[in-house]
Amino acid sequence: MKRRARRKRSSSLFKFDRPYIQRFAFVAGVDEAGRGPLAGPGVAAAVILLPCRIPFLADSKLLSPAQRFGAYRAIQRNAVAIGVGVVPHDDIDRINILQATYLAMRLALARLIVPPEHILVDGYPMPASPYPQTGVIDGDAKSACIAAASIVAKVTRDCMMMAVDRDYPAYGFKKHKGYGTPDHLEALRRNGPCAIHRRSFHPVVSVLC
Repeated sequence: MKRRARRKRSSSLFKFDRPYIQRFAFVAGVDEAGRGPLAGPGVAAAVILLPCRIPFLADSKLLSPAQRFGAYRAIQRNAVAIGVGVVPHDDIDRINILQATYLAMRLALARLIVPPEHILVDGYPMPASPYPQTGVIDGDAKSACIAAASIVAKVTRDCMMMAVDRDYPAYGFKKHKGYGTPDHLEALRRNGPCAIHRRSFHPVVSVLC
């Protein structure tokens, strides 16, 4: 029963993409991860994905870590092209998180080995887009290629934060990935910010003052 529901959801996502795929040779979905955390980079992904079977294809926020990773591996096997853009914490402080998100998206698009003819962006259209685009509100719940991009961005960033946990074990990045959980806020108050904390974000600013 659950398997049939997942197939139906995946089919619905590709149904949204179909008019674009029929009109344009290659359509890329674009989404980001890491706007809210107090530490670490912002990550965006661009994915060109033709209709195929991807287990657990959905908004990455609705999936368990195991489901996200399974979908991530399937996307890697089946995607026409995947691009990932990373903007580090110090650039986020310098240009602000919104501009850093747009920069990560443009970097992700630049790293596609196949240039798209059109892009579907989660949310509102991005400024200075290198390609014709359509903004899709709640796109990671509607579009297959945006959902795939959300999974790639989330898994990529989570892996980066788990790796950096070895350098800063006092903060628990492996568990919360830099988000402002009670445990993270307590570690921040106790230890002060580490090298990868975003100095422009209010909870970090409060500790520095």
